[in-house]
Amino acid sequence: MRFEFATASRIVFGVGVLKEAGALAAGLGRRAFVVTGRSGERAAPLLADLQAAGVEAVTFTVAGEPTTDLVREGTAQARGAGCDLVIGIGGGSVIDTGKAIAALLTNGGDPLDYLEVIGRGRPITQPSVPYIAIPTTAGTGAEVTANAVLAAQREGSREHRLKVSLRSPLMLPRVALVDPALTYSMPPALTASTGLDAFAQVLEPYVSLLANPLTDTLCREGLMRVAHSLRRAYQNGNDAEAREDMALVSLFGGLALANAKLGAVHGLAGVLGGMFDAPHGALCGRLLPFVMDANVKALQARDPDNPALERYDDVAVILTGEWDVEAADGVAWVQDLCKALGVPGLATYGVTAGVFADVIDKAMASSSMKGNPIKLTPAEVRGILMRAL
Repeated sequence: MRFEFATASRIVFGVGVLKEAGALAAGLGRRAFVVTGRSGERAAPLLADLQAAGVEAVTFTVAGEPTTDLVREGTAQARGAGCDLVIGIGGGSVIDTGKAIAALLTNGGDPLDYLEVIGRGRPITQPSVPYIAIPTTAGTGAEVTANAVLAAQREGSREHRLKVSLRSPLMLPRVALVDPALTYSMPPALTASTGLDAFAQVLEPYVSLLANPLTDTLCREGLMRVAHSLRRAYQNGNDAEAREDMALVSLFGGLALANAKLGAVHGLAGVLGGMFDAPHGALCGRLLPFVMDANVKALQARDPDNPALERYDDVAVILTGEWDVEAADGVAWVQDLCKALGVPGLATYGVTAGVFADVIDKAMASSSMKGNPIKLTPAEVRGILMRAL
């Protein structure tokens, strides 16, 4: 057995750890480029702590999903301001934007020089400037991953935007600062969307072709916490224990996916998210039970000795808390959860059967799909989409 495991240089987790950001930043740089979400309110305590620690700050707002244009703009501003440190405080879009800017500050060039699939795919050769990632949602785990997902189009093309990645171990944040208290104010819909993303990110690496003993441990622990706390966090945002559990699930999912890959849920959700205005986590939640069911049936039919089959049974035991259950019971549990969390069908976002061929072609070529425990046929993928519609 051989495997590798890479993550942020330092992870700081706990309620109230945001107040440590100023001192951490002072040890990494003197002028910080602070990437925030649409509302700067959550960043106010951070900016005050930076000032108290003698670190100057220049702010940059991310109002939507990260794009190549946004990263170009941010990189130019950070370079012009002489920033030697980047801090991202927000959801996955903010964290990924900051990660990309930190990488381009030292590597130069344009995002398309390094992007997979539609760019030139050049390797990132220089370590990013020091980057502190501070998530305010419990979903993507981007604070401990080595890639930044951006929406982009091929040069000279007018096709739908695709979600593609800048990817390199040199992009891993220097510090991941995870304070569950920052998630308390998330409304129920956002709690559901981000929580389902985190859920998928501890389930898919567990059944992945590249699963290993270290990621298995993280995934099993994450699945137990999902079963115990996702509904509770959705029903009561002030449930501190549930919020802490889901912040851990998000962190564990980021650690797992960065080292064991994902699967068909994210392969499809990434493509759909590039084509339609839909929350990534809601797409993941809608697709998850149907992907699980399709994978189990494909494994039973074509690869019955695959260890992923037993793992799907394990998932059912963890989620239901029962010992005499099998994979189908786990699928039913996930369907019930998604119903309780109000996850809508794909048609809500304008998806129709007319786009399935395009979605399938793009998804089958995605890096996430390569981690799926079995290669699904186009007909099986179409069946997933039809059921999720």
